[in-house]
Amino acid sequence: MSALRALALFAFFLLSTIGLLGSIAIAQVEDGVRASTGGAQTLEDIIARQNGLQIDDEFRRANTGDPSAGAAITMPLGTMGGISDPEIWRSLRYGSANVSASAGTPGATLLVQDDGMQWLQIRAGPLRTYGGYLLLAVIALLAVFMLLRGRIRIEGEKSGEAFLRFNAVERFGHWLLAGSFILLGISGLITLFGRVALIPIFGKEAFSVIALASKWVHNNVSWAFMVALVLVFVCWVIHNVPNRADLIWLAKGGGLFTKGTHPPARKFNAGQKIVFWAVIILGASISASGLSLLFPFEYPMFAVTFEKMNALGIPGLLNMEPYPEVLTPHQEMQYAQLWHSIIAFAMIALVIAHIYLGSIGMEGAFDAMGTGKVDSQWAKEHHSLWYKEVKSKQNPEQNPEPAE
Repeated sequence: MSALRALALFAFFLLSTIGLLGSIAIAQVEDGVRASTGGAQTLEDIIARQNGLQIDDEFRRANTGDPSAGAAITMPLGTMGGISDPEIWRSLRYGSANVSASAGTPGATLLVQDDGMQWLQIRAGPLRTYGGYLLLAVIALLAVFMLLRGRIRIEGEKSGEAFLRFNAVERFGHWLLAGSFILLGISGLITLFGRVALIPIFGKEAFSVIALASKWVHNNVSWAFMVALVLVFVCWVIHNVPNRADLIWLAKGGGLFTKGTHPPARKFNAGQKIVFWAVIILGASISASGLSLLFPFEYPMFAVTFEKMNALGIPGLLNMEPYPEVLTPHQEMQYAQLWHSIIAFAMIALVIAHIYLGSIGMEGAFDAMGTGKVDSQWAKEHHSLWYKEVKSKQNPEQNPEPAE
């Protein structure tokens, strides 16, 4: 028993001593004396990083070894001894390593980039999840609307009189914009969702072919989209200036939810004007970010944008730290890709609703872009002010009521 008691006392003394030394070391580290642990992180640092918080990592940033302390190259150990492997990777991570590359392009010497993981997590997490839910929600709402409201039909007797609504140039611009956007949307969704949705179905080899084709389509069809965007803007901007009739149209919900309600509208009603300006503004933004992705070294976007936002005090209004004003080409591309995808989801959701109302959702609507002509009864019901303007030009002696 005496031997066991002595062993227990020795164990207690040993554990107490280890605990005391550990407490002293922790206290020293918490007091900022990181040298006592060789510059290691504190528990608070680790927890903060796990929670995505910013920490002051200067104590590690400069801890990259001393090449001059190593053995000379003529010694048996060569250059070993000055820098450890962790110190090499740390210098690569913080961009302080002396790296040379045969390629002279910007960013060629950047081998390790922290922001890449954050970009990957956002892209594979919230972006893909919430973007997918947005598109499914829009489709579900349109299905419910179709069940409750049904197809919006021409309520009066069709006259058989055809009105020219859109000429050949307008229709060409519309279909060029629509066709290019559909190709861009499909190829973009393949790129974003392919790894989780298509690889399990087709396999990696087949998906690689699909992915390469999607990338080629996306990069090249984008030029047609930008040309069409300019053409559509030039053709229709004068018709999409808001007016008082738009307020009446919005107040009555455009007559979409109640039968027999036809608020007055010019060539474009308030809903179509909202779609027009949304497509122009979002299309310009997605084109700018797309150009930045195609030419990341020539057209960086976000460093300049962040600088202007900081100057306006926007981060302070949002209770955030100032945005970074110096970005590597990799960071520029990551920000541009996320913004490009967010705007794309918004545009796809908008275009899905537009396609529904322009096809099966409203009788006679597709004819406007299909043949360019609509029945006069359709024009009377949905665009009465525009109908009066056209009739006035055809028969000036009739002197119809002035448009609002």
